[in-house]
Amino acid sequence: MGILVSTVWVVTALLAFVLSERLGKVFIPILHRLKFGQTIRDEGPAWHKSKQGTPTMGGVIFIGAILIVVLFVMLVCQLFLPVKIVTDADTVATITRLFAGIVMAIGFGVIGFLDDYIKVVKKRNLGLTSRQKLLMQIVLSGGYALLVYLTGGTQIHIPFYGVWTAGFWFVPIAVFIIVAMTNATNLTDGVDGLCASVSVIVCLFLLVLCGHSFGYGVFTAAVAGAIAGFLVWNFHPARVFMGDTGSLFIGGVLCAVAFGIGRPLLLLPMGIVYFLETVSVMLQVSYFKLTHGKRLFKMSPLHHHFELCGWSENKIVAVACLAAGIGGTVALLLL
Repeated sequence: MGILVSTVWVVTALLAFVLSERLGKVFIPILHRLKFGQTIRDEGPAWHKSKQGTPTMGGVIFIGAILIVVLFVMLVCQLFLPVKIVTDADTVATITRLFAGIVMAIGFGVIGFLDDYIKVVKKRNLGLTSRQKLLMQIVLSGGYALLVYLTGGTQIHIPFYGVWTAGFWFVPIAVFIIVAMTNATNLTDGVDGLCASVSVIVCLFLLVLCGHSFGYGVFTAAVAGAIAGFLVWNFHPARVFMGDTGSLFIGGVLCAVAFGIGRPLLLLPMGIVYFLETVSVMLQVSYFKLTHGKRLFKMSPLHHHFELCGWSENKIVAVACLAAGIGGTVALLLL
C-alpha cells in the first residue's frame, strides 16, 4: 500500500506539472492582451524597470492546475483505487479540516487576486491598503482556526516535547502563524523564480511529513508539481510573475498542510528563507527609525540587498534553494 501511495503522489505531481506548464502557454498571451502587466515600484533596484509590463497575476495558472488535478485524483482514488481520500475510518471532522485548509488557501489567493487586480486595472501600484489586506487575512485565518478548534484538531507537535493540545489557545496561535507566513511568502516574491523555487522545495519536505495523511499528501504533491510547472515561465528572465495571487496562496497552502498534519512549528526551519526575508524588513525599518535615516541593509527584503551587492538573480535563487534544503533537512531531524 505504501508503494501505491507514493505512486499516486508522484503521478499527481507530474500531472500538475504538465497541466501548469501548458496553462502557462495559454494564459500568458491572454494576460498580455488584457494588459495585466506588472508596475515596478520606484523604490526597487533601478534595473527592475526593464521588467515593467511583464504579466502578473500568474498565480491563477498554478492554482487552476492544482484544483483540477486534485479533484481528478480524488475522484480516481475514490472510484477505482484501494487508497482513498475519504475512508470509512475518517471522521467528518477530519475531512472538514482537510477541505477547510484547501478553501483557506484559495481564500488567500482571492485576497491576492484582489490586490493584483487593483494594481493592474485601477493603476494603484500598492493595491489593497495594508489595513484592508491584514483585516481580510485575520478574518480568513481566524475562520479556519476556529473551525479546526471546533472539530478538535488543536494538537500541535512540539520538537523535543511531544504533542500539545492547545485548546482555545490554538485560535490566536494559528492566526498569528498563518498571517505571518502568508505575508512572508509575499515578501519573498521579488526576484524571478525565487518564491516559486523555494516553495517547491518546502512542499517536497512537507510531503515527506505527510506520512499517513494521504489526502494532504495528494494536495501537497499537486502544489509542488504545479509550481514547478509555473517555474518554466517564471525562471529568469521571467515571462510571467505569480503576483500576490500566487504568493499569498502559497502561504495559505503551507499553513493548511502544516496545521493539518499537526506540525506548524516546523514551518520555521522549512521556511527559513521566508523568515529571513521578513526579519530583514523588520530590522531595516527598526534600524532606520532608531538611527534617524541610516540603513542596516542596502535594501530590504533581503534578496534586494544581495542584488545591490552584485549577485545575479539566478545566484540569489540558487543560494535560497540551498538554504531551504538545509532548513527542510533540519525540520526532518526535529521529528
